[in-house]
Amino acid sequence: MLNALTIDLEDYYQVSAFESVVKRENWDKYESRIERNTHRLLDILNGSLRTAVRATFFCLGWNAERYPGLIKRIKEEGHEIACHGYDHQLVYSLNPKQFREDIRKSKKLLEDIVGEEVVGYRAPSYSINRKSLWAFEILVEEGYRYDSSIFPIYHDRYGMPNAPRFPFVIPLNGNSNVESGITPSSEFRTPNLEMNGLLEFPLSTVRICGRNLPISGGGYFRLFPYPVTKRALERINGKERRPFIFYLHPWEIDPEQPKIQGTSVRSQFRHYLNLLKTEAKLKRLLEDFSFSSIKDTLGATYPA
Repeated sequence: MLNALTIDLEDYYQVSAFESVVKRENWDKYESRIERNTHRLLDILNGSLRTAVRATFFCLGWNAERYPGLIKRIKEEGHEIACHGYDHQLVYSLNPKQFREDIRKSKKLLEDIVGEEVVGYRAPSYSINRKSLWAFEILVEEGYRYDSSIFPIYHDRYGMPNAPRFPFVIPLNGNSNVESGITPSSEFRTPNLEMNGLLEFPLSTVRICGRNLPISGGGYFRLFPYPVTKRALERINGKERRPFIFYLHPWEIDPEQPKIQGTSVRSQFRHYLNLLKTEAKLKRLLEDFSFSSIKDTLGATYPA
């Protein structure tokens, strides 16, 4: 079964967990490692024992401005370019006008670099939640066709635990509700040109004892032993017969990155846990499962 591999194109100092000590106006003062780490990641995807793996890269506009050559290489190697906002501001910290300006600016930057329409979006730190459901309407108005911002779990920074676990259509009626009134996920694969909704691919979870447990990448990938991750993902593909979506950041394969000081113990744990093991685990994942971009995984068509 084809699954979606996604990369959140952020540098190590741009993560939300560090924003209390790393100010955006000071980002240029930090050593950038995003080019070397992303080139390394691209080489890993090209060197998979399977055919070259394709992925969706959710890119920050701030990085695209400074490293357009990197965005071009990602596109030239067959990967999908999607939007991650401009400078990683949490959606629920913005008002609707600010959010619209953010995603419009980032979309144009990316489209100017790759020469084609950008149709996908993922909110920084999955920050579309009950406080910011208005964002879905704006995404459609600004030309986005799908979203991958919903994480159906309980978390201190994000999450909608009662949202559907698999791809679905968010109905847009001025009062979007992703917990009721949704269309069946089977309709997601053949969106109608007149469809009044936004395609959503939520981050993957495994359901145990009536609770959704995160298993789809990032810190969870580094936390759990690889056999645990593998069994959970096999359960989604096998028992539930659904594709899963997996995510990673380039800095997660860089154990030598500079350490950010002054952050909480929790943030330190989440960011630096098992960085030495990530690359090897990723290579095993690419051998054990089939991956491509979100577009390919969903088999969706996007009207011009």
